[in-house]
Amino acid sequence: MGERITSLQVAQRAGVSQSAVSRVFTPGASVSPKTALKVRKAATELGYRPNVLARSLITGKSRIIGLIVAYLDNYFYPLALEKLSNALQEQGYHVLVFMASNDSQSTDQVIDELLDYQVDGIITASVGISNDLTARCEAAGVPVVLFNRSQDSTDHSAVTSNNYAGGKSVAAFFAAAGHKRIAYIGGWEGASTQREREAGFRAGLAEAGAKLAAHALGQFTIDGAKSAARKMFGRTDHPDAVFVATDHMAFAVMDVLRSEMGLRIPDDVSVVGYDDVPPAAWAAYDLTTVRQRANVMVQETVTLMIDKIGNPASAPRHIKVESPLIVRSSAKIPKGWTP
Repeated sequence: MGERITSLQVAQRAGVSQSAVSRVFTPGASVSPKTALKVRKAATELGYRPNVLARSLITGKSRIIGLIVAYLDNYFYPLALEKLSNALQEQGYHVLVFMASNDSQSTDQVIDELLDYQVDGIITASVGISNDLTARCEAAGVPVVLFNRSQDSTDHSAVTSNNYAGGKSVAAFFAAAGHKRIAYIGGWEGASTQREREAGFRAGLAEAGAKLAAHALGQFTIDGAKSAARKMFGRTDHPDAVFVATDHMAFAVMDVLRSEMGLRIPDDVSVVGYDDVPPAAWAAYDLTTVRQRANVMVQETVTLMIDKIGNPASAPRHIKVESPLIVRSSAKIPKGWTP
């Protein structure tokens, strides 16, 4: 095995100082294009790669952001994680992804590991974090931003869609279409997204003088959604409209209604989801849904994280991104409807 090439050797070959080599490979550092070109050319010729771990020991910054996600079977999360990773890399950060279950104990264990990696910040995507761990992260100087999940505690910054308003818009849409037996299939009751969407939906129905005819929780899973649909629609007085808390579950509900129940969508049942993932626009589903504006949510999340790393004393912020109703053919469209 050959000897490791050093920055001094690169500097000598490029005819620049060793500090210039360091600046070229330090994200955000000031260096002229001419110097950068010479250094990178010399580095390529010598096979030099900077020692990121060694630099982190000197600077106290790893340039790593920990990213925690609970599940990837929902289309929304792989897309959002890709956007988050790309946006953070553009800011000069590496991304370390960990999986966790929905319970706070699992999340706490993962964050313990991330703290051991000396990450500069942590983004949690649809997972909770305990108050005890909040204090640990603060003590370690590691900011946490919640993505697509909020908490009763205001200790952390959070970015979500406006779930409550989204739920209300679906209720108004159903009521305007003349539906009388309106149902809701939610996710996991411990999730803020679930609670807020249902609360908004119920509030919207109340404002329209309507009541919720049926309710079930699908736990954000395909099997859970299918089971809920079978029970809810396996009777003669089944609902004539159902709001499903995610597109991921809505697809499963639509499959059950058509294939197992022989029901027509939207003639017999109107279906509305939440997220607007790519398959929602496929002809097989053509799902009316509330759009989570992932690009905006990611931009806000990365901005909060970078700001917090640069200014640890800044106060937490809670951002709710407006989410429009995207009307397609899976639900009856009210006469004269305008969004």
